[in-house]
Amino acid sequence: MVEVPDSLPARMFLLAYDVTKKRMTARSHLGYVLRGAALTELYLDGRLGERGNKPCVETAGDDPYGVLRQISGSRPRSWQHWVRKDHRGIVRTIREELSREGWIRVEPYRRLGFFPATRVTVRDPRVVKALWGGASSALRGKPVAHVNSWDAAAVALAAAGGLKTVLPRSDRRRHKRRIEELTARSGPAAKAVRKVIEAQQAAAAG
Repeated sequence: MVEVPDSLPARMFLLAYDVTKKRMTARSHLGYVLRGAALTELYLDGRLGERGNKPCVETAGDDPYGVLRQISGSRPRSWQHWVRKDHRGIVRTIREELSREGWIRVEPYRRLGFFPATRVTVRDPRVVKALWGGASSALRGKPVAHVNSWDAAAVALAAAGGLKTVLPRSDRRRHKRRIEELTARSGPAAKAVRKVIEAQQAAAAG
């Protein structure tokens, strides 16, 4: 059995990697997906609750990305606010974490020979395939209530973030009802990710 990272944000980062093209995808909104994953993990663990359609801290505990600290130190704000908050920073944080733990290799290079950039390579593509297999199985077979929570959340976040590496458009259409059920089970953050990205796309189109 292939070992995979424990944290949901780390899993979502790896699921955004295209093992065929050997590159990261969804770069423009990956940070929103990762913030949504951090919020979802805290919600599913019971450390984060909801009051008045806004997240609230229920219990203290492990807070590797500082999300609980941010929420506890702020007035009540929407889920969308916390999805947008530090969305660029969490990409760097998780990339460094995965590199340090040996899941990925990060190499600096210059795009077009001038612009500094980083190239990410997953060291063992079987890890991505194992995560994809868990998400894929969540779409089929078991009743939603019996699906692994992290796999259910991975589908919900991938659908919200448009991660075609996990859910091609044809699968999103075919499994629309199932995705809605998995999203409902995973808590409010995935819906907030979808709303934030839709707003971003509408602003760009305008």
